[in-house]
Order: sequence, then structure tokens, then C-alpha cells
Amino acid sequence: MKIIAVIPARYASTRFPAKLMQDLGGKAVILRTYEAAKKSNLFDDVFVVTDSDLIFDEIVSNGGKAIMSIKEHESGSDRIAEAVENMDVDIVVNVQGDEPFINTLALEKLIEVYKNDTNKKVDLASLMFEIKEEDEINNPNNVKVVVDQKGFALYFSRSVIPYPREKNVGVRYMQHIGIYAFRKQALLDFYNLPMKSLEASEKLEQLRYLEFGKRIKMIEVEEKSIGIDTPEDLEKARKLL
Repeated sequence: MKIIAVIPARYASTRFPAKLMQDLGGKAVILRTYEAAKKSNLFDDVFVVTDSDLIFDEIVSNGGKAIMSIKEHESGSDRIAEAVENMDVDIVVNVQGDEPFINTLALEKLIEVYKNDTNKKVDLASLMFEIKEEDEINNPNNVKVVVDQKGFALYFSRSVIPYPREKNVGVRYMQHIGIYAFRKQALLDFYNLPMKSLEASEKLEQLRYLEFGKRIKMIEVEEKSIGIDTPEDLEKARKLL
């Protein structure tokens, strides 16, 4: 299998404008992420795909590989699909541009899914971790996921799922981490399929895959990676270097 990493990188960010170009120990956040993906040695190749000349130039001028998006895109999946459409690859791993401290073990687990999936039952794989605090469970910014007995996603929601009508029945609440490993064909299918009502309602692109019958294998990890969503997150990240 040929496995690549693609890092979708929008310049605009509602909560923290231009966050990917912020300085993190003498390098831009997006460059730190790109270099971390390369150093993981998990991928045959690594690309940044962006709508920004600034981000493109930052990667290329430092010896990296970047692709400019041709179209405007609603989601990271769309941006990645356009970039890889004509590439000879089997598995495409979406690495978040604002997570420079890459969780290599988590990415290894995603790739392992496909090495074990000899019958090609998995269209895409993603990550989740358990949350226990009530405010975290109720927070609509934390996307929850429920899975079947084999670990395939049944539904994703900003709401509390399952609803705790009955207490003390052993329900675990799992938060979705938006890092994916796709079969290339599943990604291209997504790109050519319309947004339907569930995705439009929840504003969650992964629901498009479920609405059209794609199978999403969820892998549990201990915790989510350190992301940079706010200036405060950036300050914390600087202290980790």
C-alpha cells in the first residue's frame, strides 16, 4: 500500500486568524506540523494543501511539498480529495495542520486498520477518546460518536449521544478526534456526493459518509493531541518546545 499524509491548511480561522502562520519556536505552526509528519516515518510522502500563498511559500521555501487548492471548499475532505484525485495512492491520512505535536502512536493505529483489513471492509478510519466530565459531554463543540460492537461508527453528533435516560447502565461517552485515514476511493466518492440533511444540520462532514453507506472504523486512544485553536493554546505549545 502507498500511504501518504495530507495536511489541509486554510489561512482563515474564525477563532484564531492566521494561526497556522504563527511563530512556534522560530518556525510557523504549519511548518512544525509538516516536519513532524515527515519525521514520523509513517508515510511514503507528505503534502500540505492550502488556499494561501503565504502557507504555500512557507512550506516550499523550507524544502517541503505543497499544493494550492484550485476551488473553494466547504470541508477538509473536499480539499484533500481535489489534491489527491490524480495521485497513485491507496491510503490518505488527514493530519491536522494545527497539531504540531503529532501523536505518532495514534497515526500508527489508523494505518494498522488497513494492514489488517484484507477484505476491504473499511472505507475510512478515525479516532475517539472517552470523556467523563458532564460539561465536556454536554459541550456542542465536542463531537460525540457511538459505535457498534465491531467499532464501526453508528452516528456522530454535537448533542449528547446516547441520551442518558437511564443512569448507571455502563454507557461510555466518546469524543471524536477529527483525524482520518481514507481509502482514496471513499474520499473521491465523498467529493462527488451532495451534502444531505444530517450533515447540513449538524455541520459535520463525517455524516455524509454515513448517509451514503460508508463504513467508518473508530479507534480508541487515551487522549486527543495538543491542538492550537486559540492564542492561549499557542502560548501553551511554546512552553512545550
